Amino acid sequence: MSVGDLDSRLRLIKVATDATEKKLKKLYEDEVLNILRSDMEATKRNLYVVIFDTRHSDSFLACAKLRPMQPKTTKKATKMRTIVALVSCVFLASAGTVPEFKEFKAENLRTDQQFWKNIARDELYEALRVRQNYGKAKNVILFIGDGMGPNTITTARIYKGGETNRLAFERFPHMGLLKTYSADQTVSDSSSTATALLCGVKANRGTFGVDASVGFWDCPGSLRPEARLESLASIALKAGKSAGLVTNMRITHSTPGPLYAHSAQRNWECEAKMPESVRACKDTARQLIEDFPGRDLNVILGGGRQAFLTDVTQTPEDPIDSWGCVREDGRNLIEDYRLDKQRRGLRAAVVNNNLELNSLNLNNTDYLLGLFANTHLKYEHERDTGPNGTPSLSQLVEAAVTVLRKNEKGFFLMVEGGNISMAHFRGRAKKAIMETLAFEQAVMKAMEMTNEEETLIIVTSDHAFTLNINGYQRRGQSIFGIAMTSPHDHRNYTTLSYSVGGPGSFHYDIETGNDGTQQIVRRDPSTDDIEDENYEQIGAIPLDESGHGGNDVTVYARGPFSHLFHNIHDSHYVYTAVSYAAEIGDFVRPRRNN
Repeated sequence: MSVGDLDSRLRLIKVATDATEKKLKKLYEDEVLNILRSDMEATKRNLYVVIFDTRHSDSFLACAKLRPMQPKTTKKATKMRTIVALVSCVFLASAGTVPEFKEFKAENLRTDQQFWKNIARDELYEALRVRQNYGKAKNVILFIGDGMGPNTITTARIYKGGETNRLAFERFPHMGLLKTYSADQTVSDSSSTATALLCGVKANRGTFGVDASVGFWDCPGSLRPEARLESLASIALKAGKSAGLVTNMRITHSTPGPLYAHSAQRNWECEAKMPESVRACKDTARQLIEDFPGRDLNVILGGGRQAFLTDVTQTPEDPIDSWGCVREDGRNLIEDYRLDKQRRGLRAAVVNNNLELNSLNLNNTDYLLGLFANTHLKYEHERDTGPNGTPSLSQLVEAAVTVLRKNEKGFFLMVEGGNISMAHFRGRAKKAIMETLAFEQAVMKAMEMTNEEETLIIVTSDHAFTLNINGYQRRGQSIFGIAMTSPHDHRNYTTLSYSVGGPGSFHYDIETGNDGTQQIVRRDPSTDDIEDENYEQIGAIPLDESGHGGNDVTVYARGPFSHLFHNIHDSHYVYTAVSYAAEIGDFVRPRRNN
């Protein structure tokens, strides 16, 4: 069930205050449990209730499905059941229940004056409730939707709930724009753009964790102490906080890399891709296990086992990725991780699948390493959810926060939704949008598990892709469907397309006319299954794969000092704003609020 599935018959109920919520929970807990235990599928007539919590910027919490009222139900009983419905939604949210997503289906879209006025008034009242939180950010969670540019978010919003919908993080009270250029390029790669976010300095393309004095492949330059950058994880650990990373990519990949490593070549994930001339530099996997801050990260969850083990085992379900690095030096860095934690007397665990993660007592675990695949984790809708399968991004976030929040001084956590980018690289827009919605679920999980008064949550991207939303589709139609017929070549075209794309985005054929002349014509997408998740939208310029775009990306924030994101900022500003809000790094001393 999702917000997008609810039509004009829905009742929107707002929870006004903390006091009301707590009182209702206490009074009606038994009734709530009875509803949750009931057979909801037996309901013949459904009453849907969507709860919005005004204290959290109208963020979506949960929906509950109730049995229909009996004909002789008294007014008092009706009121009681409504209250129980409200409380049950709160309980579902607190229990971490995430509604199943279904594609938005338009029915009788409203266009009357009052409809538009109501939307505007609701947004006005929401704006009037916004306040600035000047408290210290005990915890910081930085979500990076890799490749999640503005058009990706717009498409996901429409796909989920129509044009008037908003994603959970779009309801955060504060937002801005980030400029994503690197030190040497207007449109750059993830390693340099992630370095800006996580280390506070613009770097050159292909490098991470080092400043712009280090060029691509410049191993000697990357070894100079003055060129090495301190990440948000590093300064959080030095402040006594816990720190961790969650990704559905290889944990040695370009976005998580700068959180703990310093490299002149993003592909040096293990030693096998490093020629002898650069062996003075340490590969990324070794830096994670052997050096500060990697060895002291409390949580490391993602993929990329093949960079940590020699002779790693592969299966049809878990293949070795030739694009990534496969370790060949005989080392077992996972065992090195275990031994290091044993020598230091630390409570640590290593997990490889759902069963091992779900069986682990996270409350008795202070250091957690999870490598769930040889390479990147599979797309959310393709992953094995069984005991031997891999967790979702939301489940990884839940595990990470459970481990990290035990520290009374707080924590820093970076979460990457990398499969958004992977799908865009393939030119498969629908798959990228599905991953964006899985990423949103992870954000919602973090919202459920943390207190807005003390936790700063930031949602942004490292860069965009060249996804376009073309005119002039009618409102309510599938965002992946046909926009209209071109008045030039008289063929249909899709609402979504890319500026650049791989071979599959070349949608042109040679046709021979009745007179024997040949001409190049654009293929009509109506002949393809354009709703399929693997459909590759047309690209204007053919490359070996789709590529990054130079758009500014949006940044959304809620919690202490979230109002620092208010304008158009350089991407490396995120590091400084987080440092200030959490009083770490250059801002470790108490500040004056003036």
